[in-house]
Amino acid sequence: MTTASAPGKIILFGEHAVVSGATALGGAIDLRAKISVRDLPGSVLIKTEDLMLQGFSFDLTTGRLTCAQAAYATRYISAVLKEFDVRDMQVCIESRLPAAAGLGSSASIVVATVAAVSRHQGQCLSLREIAEISYRLEKKVQQGLGSPVDTALATYGGYLQISQDIRPLELPPMKMVVGYTKLPHDTKSEVKKVQELKKRHSDLVDPIFRAIGALSEKAVPLIKEQNIAELGQLMNINHGLLASIGVSSRELEELVYAARGAGGALGAKLTGAGGGGCMIALPGADGIEPLMVSLRQARGIPFKVQTGCEGVRLEGDL
Repeated sequence: MTTASAPGKIILFGEHAVVSGATALGGAIDLRAKISVRDLPGSVLIKTEDLMLQGFSFDLTTGRLTCAQAAYATRYISAVLKEFDVRDMQVCIESRLPAAAGLGSSASIVVATVAAVSRHQGQCLSLREIAEISYRLEKKVQQGLGSPVDTALATYGGYLQISQDIRPLELPPMKMVVGYTKLPHDTKSEVKKVQELKKRHSDLVDPIFRAIGALSEKAVPLIKEQNIAELGQLMNINHGLLASIGVSSRELEELVYAARGAGGALGAKLTGAGGGGCMIALPGADGIEPLMVSLRQARGIPFKVQTGCEGVRLEGDL
C-alpha cells in the first residue's frame, strides 16, 4: 500500500480582486486529505469511511456509487486514474476538509492521489510535475475553471503571493481558526456575480479591488514580524470590502461577528469565493478556545488550523 497526503488552503487576503489582477495571499493549512492505494486484482475501487465525505464507495468497473453526495470526489480521482491508466487498484480517501467550502478539498485530493498513484506505479515525480499534472486534471474536471493556486499550495505548502504570477513566500506559521457555515459555496457563480458588478460599476469596484490588493501586500511584512494586532485589523477591513461587493452572507456574518465579539478575535473575514463556505479568525489574547466556543454557538463548525504548513508528502509504502 502507498499513502500520500496533501494540505488544504485558505486565502488570507485578496479574494475576487485577484481575478482582476490585484495581489492575493494564500497559505496551506494542516487540515489534510490522505489517499491510500493498494493492489486490487480485477477491479478499480474508490472508497472512504470518512465522515466529511459521509462514507461511500465507487467501483469504476461497474459504475456503482453508494453515495451520490460524494460524486464530486470520484470525478477528481477518476481523472487521475485515467491519466495514469490505472488497473487493479483500490483508492481510499480520508479527508478532514469539508467539500465545496473554499478550503481546497478537491486540489488536496487530486494532488495526494497523483502522488500516491504515481509512486505506487514506481514513478518518482518531482513536486513541479505533481503540481502541473494536478492543476491540469483539476481544471479539466472543473471545465476550465481550476486555479493553479489551490494545487500549488497543496503541492508545495507554505504561503503563496498571487498576482500576475505565483510567488512562494518564506513566512512563519500562524495559529488560526476556520469557521465552516455548513453551506456549500459556488465559486463560479460568485466570481461571475462580482465580475458582472464590476462591468456595471467599474468606477466603484476597481478602487475596492485596488484596496484589497494593497491589503494583501501590507499583510506580508506583518506576518513576517508577527504583528498580529495590525494583521487582524487588515483582515477586518478586507472582510468589509468583500461584503461591499456582495459575497458575504448572513451565515458568514454571524460567524465573523461571533468571532470578533465573544470569541475575542483580533480579526475575522470570509475566505474563498464567499456566499457560504468558510471564514477565518485570528485568535486574540484569550487564545483559541473562546473562538471555538463562539463559532459553535453561532451554528458553525470550527477547526483549529496552522498556516504555512508542509505540502504533499508520502506517508509510507507498505
